[in-house]
Amino acid sequence: MRVLVIEDEAQLAGHITRALVRRGHLAKAVNDGAEGLGAALAEPPDLVVLDLNLPGLDGLSVLARLRQAASPTRVLILTARGEVEHRVKGLQAGGDDYLAKPFAMDELIARVEALGRRATTAAPADLLKVGDLQIDVRHRRTTRAGKAIALSPREFDVLQVLMQEPGRPFSRTELCERVWQRDHEYDTRTVEIFITRLRKKVDSGFPVPLIHTFRGVGYAVSLPS
Repeated sequence: MRVLVIEDEAQLAGHITRALVRRGHLAKAVNDGAEGLGAALAEPPDLVVLDLNLPGLDGLSVLARLRQAASPTRVLILTARGEVEHRVKGLQAGGDDYLAKPFAMDELIARVEALGRRATTAAPADLLKVGDLQIDVRHRRTTRAGKAIALSPREFDVLQVLMQEPGRPFSRTELCERVWQRDHEYDTRTVEIFITRLRKKVDSGFPVPLIHTFRGVGYAVSLPS
């Protein structure tokens, strides 16, 4: 997997890239937000490890511009421990996962590889449809009423799980286990953030909402009864 590390602490960036290379990944590091954004857009990597506290062009701005450019690259956010607000903002801006500093390198590698697995396990030539909403699992494309919808990789993963069993409510915990494949530190808030993001992209501007909340149960994609 090709990984770009955008981290202004040169020593930490070096440790991360060397650990990734030892695991067989192709990894390089840049220590500046603007340079990292340029590198990610010029030669899109499979995954970006992105520190939010970058000088100049900060990590949130880098992430926002990647998503504005419809970049499908997965993004693992690095934040200082306790910066819950920054983590939430990072997820809202299009991040796929986060890791608080200081962290164990083994955990970072595990998070990176889990995100990579989610990109390669989709069934080929699989189309999922609910009403006029359709996702092409192989090519990871989403359309509604024939109009393309740009989703981040993690948004696509959440929507795919919901559309695999239309009408069945998925609890926050089950979505977290299926999408993140681990117990998530802030699973309730994280799932709510992604559902909100999906509603804005999938339902906004359409007369019939397809993403529904079942109070006390969870979330489902279905046509109204």
